[in-house]
Amino acid sequence: MLSQPRMDSLDNPTAYQVGLVLLGVGSMLVLSSFFALGFTGTFLGDYFGILKEARVTTFPFNILDNPMYWGSTANYLGWAIMHASPTGLLLTVVVALIYVVAILYEEPFTAEIYQQKSSQIHKRS
Repeated sequence: MLSQPRMDSLDNPTAYQVGLVLLGVGSMLVLSSFFALGFTGTFLGDYFGILKEARVTTFPFNILDNPMYWGSTANYLGWAIMHASPTGLLLTVVVALIYVVAILYEEPFTAEIYQQKSSQIHKRS
């Protein structure tokens, strides 16, 4: 990205500061998501049957669905803006679209496995 042409309209201190803010917000979302989910929850624990007691609803999940995806997207966007990179902006759009597709498949799966877990717990009671 650094070796690509720069976008003149983004090559200014204000845009750089906006990029820094996006990078900070994105990093906060990604890191707080990781701390809320833990290692296994972050790295496909749900897919391997390693479930939490209940679906995580604490910060940042209480303000935003899929904060790790949107935080990562904010990081890419912030980096692209900071470096006035049209290529970075295009790649950010591609990443965001891929995350949207992933969310369309992942959300129903996650809801289903936690609903099944809740049903099993109520049957045992």
